[in-house]
Amino acid sequence: MQHFLSVHDTDNLSSLVAEARQLKSAGVPKIGQDKTLGLIFFNPSLRTRLSTQVAAQKLGMSVVVMNVDKDGWKLETAEGVVMDGDTAEHIKDAAAVMGQYCDVLGVRAFPTLKNRAEDYSDRILHSFVRYAGRPIVSLESAIRHPLQSLADLITIEEHKTVARPKVVLTWAPHPRALPQAVPNSFVEWMKEADVDLVVTHPQGYELSEDFTKGVTIEHDQNRAFAGADFIYAKNWSSYQDYGQILSRDPSWTVTAEKMALTNQAKFMHCLPVRRNVIVTDAVLDSPQSLILPEAENRTWSATVVLKRLLESL
Repeated sequence: MQHFLSVHDTDNLSSLVAEARQLKSAGVPKIGQDKTLGLIFFNPSLRTRLSTQVAAQKLGMSVVVMNVDKDGWKLETAEGVVMDGDTAEHIKDAAAVMGQYCDVLGVRAFPTLKNRAEDYSDRILHSFVRYAGRPIVSLESAIRHPLQSLADLITIEEHKTVARPKVVLTWAPHPRALPQAVPNSFVEWMKEADVDLVVTHPQGYELSEDFTKGVTIEHDQNRAFAGADFIYAKNWSSYQDYGQILSRDPSWTVTAEKMALTNQAKFMHCLPVRRNVIVTDAVLDSPQSLILPEAENRTWSATVVLKRLLESL
């Protein structure tokens, strides 16, 4: 593994999940001693920051963290620009310097939700890949969140009760416009896994066909929930009317009544979650909820990815 940006950087998905579970049960080798992980945050984080730091420390790595929006110069990302404005340093120089200090770099950079073409180019993440000269881990980019999706798959493998579970990704309301990164990535990973995937959302919330081609789309949430083994709730803003909120329909909130339509499904969410907007307290605080085991598995998705990157150095 040279970088970890998407499911396409894994040559054997079942092997990756199995190794993560083995590390979780049997312990972690200290193969990262004398190696440094740099975590570069352009945007806020709780689980990603803490879980990746813990994972690196389990492997024996040193960790440095930089909040670019607070600790660094304002970066220019466009090529060939005359830098006579408010940007003090070009990302090609900053990324190259960071690569001098660190053996592996993790980068978190959200979309603006203003210009779809620019966001979907994932310019910041790919600038680090191009200029840092080090393995890059996506800590969530403008269009994907692969560490979260790997943790989600580990969680499903741990808790499934049938060989090929029905997994439903459902849109849910939210007061703010959110990126498509988590649902894009979840769909991409579930398509590669041995699950029966259904995506349900209101009209107008279709994700990019680059991710959903061949996936079952159901606009009736109740019908989608029928017989499901896992319900994964997430809000996202419109892809077609890019970054727009087209609906705040509370009838899409995940409730105990809707969970009763399933095959005693487990509930999943990447967190943070707006209680009683995305999902009710009754579901989140029930035995069906996997939000804490799912969050714990963020450590193990990061551990197995960092281990494989270290092995490739």
